[in-house]
Amino acid sequence: MQPARRARRQPAWHMLASEFSDSTLSQQGSGEFDPLFVITKLGAKVNRVVVAGMLERLDPRETSNGSTLWQGQLRDPSGLHFFSVGDYAPESMRELTIQLSSRIEDGETVMLLMIAKARYFQNDEGAVYTSLRPEEAAVISRESYRNWLVEASNGMLERIDMYEKATSLEKSGEALAAGGIPENMREGLLLANEHYGEIDLETYRLNIMNSLDIAEDKVPNLSGPTIPASQTSLDTDTNSEEPEEMENASDEEIDLKKVLLDLISRLDQGEGVDFDTLLSNAAARGHDRDASESSLDELTEEGSVHEPRFGWFKITN
Repeated sequence: MQPARRARRQPAWHMLASEFSDSTLSQQGSGEFDPLFVITKLGAKVNRVVVAGMLERLDPRETSNGSTLWQGQLRDPSGLHFFSVGDYAPESMRELTIQLSSRIEDGETVMLLMIAKARYFQNDEGAVYTSLRPEEAAVISRESYRNWLVEASNGMLERIDMYEKATSLEKSGEALAAGGIPENMREGLLLANEHYGEIDLETYRLNIMNSLDIAEDKVPNLSGPTIPASQTSLDTDTNSEEPEEMENASDEEIDLKKVLLDLISRLDQGEGVDFDTLLSNAAARGHDRDASESSLDELTEEGSVHEPRFGWFKITN
């Protein structure tokens, strides 16, 4: 009897969370070992991914058969990856998960990189959920994280370019090939076009900008909205009186305010930026969440930002 055919191992895509989590289309053959693909809006056919970010949550949950399923969240500058580790995972992955849980409980900031299988679920109401099943993972340095951000951003930028090129071509594999679209993107682009229709690329471009800012460790350039001079520097005139809190303000505190203002400026799509998104993006840049919250409160008290509705922040004009 011939052994069952196993599908070849699929290459892994370096992918930001926003592109993967936006996906609502999947493809899988009828064979026992046919791989599952998640089709992104940019036309990537994803079976496996390489993702990285700050480990934000890792909680155990008892299943109906008595085993433990660990559920976690990994945040990069564009959003969240959801993942789960169960009895099916390699032993090394399960052991690492238990270790990471203890580190998170102790309040440690953990930057994690993982190779994972794409998962896709649609409930009875038609809602679609994507998640990841880790195969391997490792705690990484900030330098390694920055390198991953560059690679993931470059990959997304290339897919944006191919998506835009494909919009002007006839919707067929032959036309895409003649137009210079690589083979690994042709089918995905055709499926994405049919399923998603026209999409907004600006959010993805903003994701790339934010990710590269972090990768390049840039100091925010507030060429637009600025903090009043009286709030960013100390007057050297001995006859002037500065508020006591500004006299004691450190450069780090002032820089954190600049970071928050820059984030609001970049992320505000008209309605402001919500509290969690703002603080999580600051955390992805290496700033303590409690310190960010305190700086945000100070900016609000100073009048540099305001809340048009509770928990949403805009820069005061």
